[in-house]
This record gives sequence, structure tokens and C-alpha cells, in this order.
Amino acid sequence: MQPTATVLVYSDDSNTREQVRLAAGRRPAPDVPLVEFVECATPDAVLRELDKGGIDVCVLDGEAVPMGGMGVCRQIKDEVFGCPPVLLLMGRPQDAWLATWSRADAAVTLPVDPVEFASALASLLRRRRLVGA
Repeated sequence: MQPTATVLVYSDDSNTREQVRLAAGRRPAPDVPLVEFVECATPDAVLRELDKGGIDVCVLDGEAVPMGGMGVCRQIKDEVFGCPPVLLLMGRPQDAWLATWSRADAAVTLPVDPVEFASALASLLRRRRLVGA
């Protein structure tokens, strides 16, 4: 297992990015690696970071402006070879069908619930580790 996992967080709202960092903490579960965060406030920044490589999981804000995380998710699933798993932050539970449309691997609602978020993130990190093994 690698010593750290890199989690990309996309939101135009710095408060949302902070909620994600605080909810995950340094390690979202005992059996997953420590996490480091790469923060992006624009879709272009997300694409640049994914092009660099080394991202283990993406957390995308479905409520971001000017392009929501659902649209970004669908785009990167189409365009990025070996796209990392995506955890989508949704404004309403009723938007779960849109998360499916976007091809997100998991989704949680805003505001970020620390227990639900850490559990979803840890699950994606475990899956990434098993796929990469």
C-alpha cells in the first residue's frame, strides 16, 4: 500500500473544499492510506491535475459554478484514460439519478456529513488500491 493517497477536490467554493478536508481528516479509515489534497476551483485546473497523474480519487462539487461536478465527472470519465474513481457532492438526495448519469462512483449530499463522507471516500480508496494491485 502506498504511504499516501492523493485526493483532488473540485469546488468553486473554498468553504466546500474546507468541509471536504475536515470531513476526511488525515486518514478517513484505519485501513486506507493517509490522504493529501489537491484543490481545484475551475474545471480547467481539474483537467491539468489529472493530466499530471497521481490522483487516486476525485471529489467533485455538483453545485460548482460555472461547470458543476456532474458535468466535469462525465467529461473526465470520457476523456481521461484510467480515470480515478469520483465521489460526487450533490445538493439534494433527489439528484442521485444525475450522479448515475454523470458516471460517478459514489455520491453524498451537501452539506458534507463527516461520517458519510469519510466512509464513501475510504470505500473508493480501498477500491482503487484493489484495482491498482
